[in-house]
Amino acid sequence: MVEVSKMIINRTFFLFFIAVAMSWSTAFAEEHFSESPPGAKAYIISPKDGEVVGKTFTVRFGLVNMGVAPAGVKVPNTGHHHLLIDLKTLPDMGKPLVFSENVRHFGGGQTETEITLAPGKHTLRLLLGNYVHIPHKPPVLSEKITITVKDQ
Repeated sequence: MVEVSKMIINRTFFLFFIAVAMSWSTAFAEEHFSESPPGAKAYIISPKDGEVVGKTFTVRFGLVNMGVAPAGVKVPNTGHHHLLIDLKTLPDMGKPLVFSENVRHFGGGQTETEITLAPGKHTLRLLLGNYVHIPHKPPVLSEKITITVKDQ
């Protein structure tokens, strides 16, 4: 009986912690969101959709009607790039983007990067984040491109 009580208490605290964390994250995002100006657009300059590339290649980022600023720098109509690699679904647009192998951050204001991917088909997409990594409203999101990586 004591073990069951401990499990119920532990589960209750865990669920409470999750609820508080989620509400804080949502409140934080609502307080720190940034609007994107009309006509704002992110795009991938290279590689092109359908292109065949080597395992290591350069991705160049493009942006229209906005500027690039490093993470942590709060300037209207600016943001920094995030490269989405092989994502089946988009990240939550109301929360800070979480770094992973599939969501790469360029918080230094970089406009290109060299990446290495395994041979095969891959998808790439850009998503602009504001000074605290939250996507703009509306999101500044490029079209998804598909590339083929050859073993070279």
